Amino acid sequence: MKGSTIMDGRSVVLHVLAVAAVVLVLVWCVHFRGGLALQSTNKALIFNVHPVLMITGPIVLAGEAILCYRSLPMAATMSRDARKKAHLSLHAAGLAVGVVGVYAVFKFHVESGIPNLYSLHSWLGIATVSLYAIQWLAGFLAFFFPGAPPAARRAAVPWHALIGLLVFVLAVATAQLGFLEKLTFLQAPPLRLPKYGPEALLVNFTAVVVLLLGVAVVLATVTVDSTRYNTII
Repeated sequence: MKGSTIMDGRSVVLHVLAVAAVVLVLVWCVHFRGGLALQSTNKALIFNVHPVLMITGPIVLAGEAILCYRSLPMAATMSRDARKKAHLSLHAAGLAVGVVGVYAVFKFHVESGIPNLYSLHSWLGIATVSLYAIQWLAGFLAFFFPGAPPAARRAAVPWHALIGLLVFVLAVATAQLGFLEKLTFLQAPPLRLPKYGPEALLVNFTAVVVLLLGVAVVLATVTVDSTRYNTII
């Protein structure tokens, strides 16, 4: 009962952080940056699609996919097949949203005459989405269709979980670099965004919330079996 209560508390915190991350990035892009559009004469609106989708897809939806299979209380009431399908579907949605987010920033760069892939953020972003796609495809083939032999699946599970969590951590780290890069651009000429203005504070606070969400997902996923340490105690 106590363990269930703790996990319920974690679930609430995780979902509050997830909702807060999406809401904050939307407030930034819509209220402060003017809105979202994939087609516009105002090219900044095309860029705004990028942070919204990259937070929503490879971080929030991916986090939900990780947790729905391993850590959330509701997983105990779901069949194994249902958990597998939920995990697969949420990751597919997260990947699809991320791909559109990458498309948006490439479109913005091309239409604005800005070079592509010149920053560490962009390099890590491409690496993250590519690894995410490879991880999803490998999981689909091994665990869903056509499916590897049982022994191979058992051997692959720890590696699949570890690599998936590392890709998620990489997505969170890449988002931190993205917030820093964009805020640096906004504070440079010609915009000269005030360093202590409301928009700058909002961007920094959003980055902190995304970081806390990443930490919370990792802590909720990584479990330690205390019986392993009984001999030490």
